[in-house]
Amino acid sequence: MHRLDPHGTTPGTIAPHIPADLYRHLDGRHVVIVQPPAPARSVGKWAVPLAIGLAGAAGVIGLVAAAVAVFDYAVRTAALIGSTTGPIGLGLSLKLFQSKNK
Repeated sequence: MHRLDPHGTTPGTIAPHIPADLYRHLDGRHVVIVQPPAPARSVGKWAVPLAIGLAGAAGVIGLVAAAVAVFDYAVRTAALIGSTTGPIGLGLSLKLFQSKNK
């Protein structure tokens, strides 16, 4: 329970204040208190965060797609270079990496 709320009521659930002279004037009669409804939430309260979240998600998806495209390009380039050199590349590799201590 909050220190400033000794009766245990939550904010927004208590009746509005009635002035003391009006309360004495009622003298036990019933009274109807009309309270205006709470203002409706505007569209901007939820549309702006939703738009920002969707834009961020689209940006992340774009970055992932770009990374996959670059990786695919690198793999295809390496495969093309490897297939064009063929046996010549293998012969050069064996010649270059031979042991010099024979």
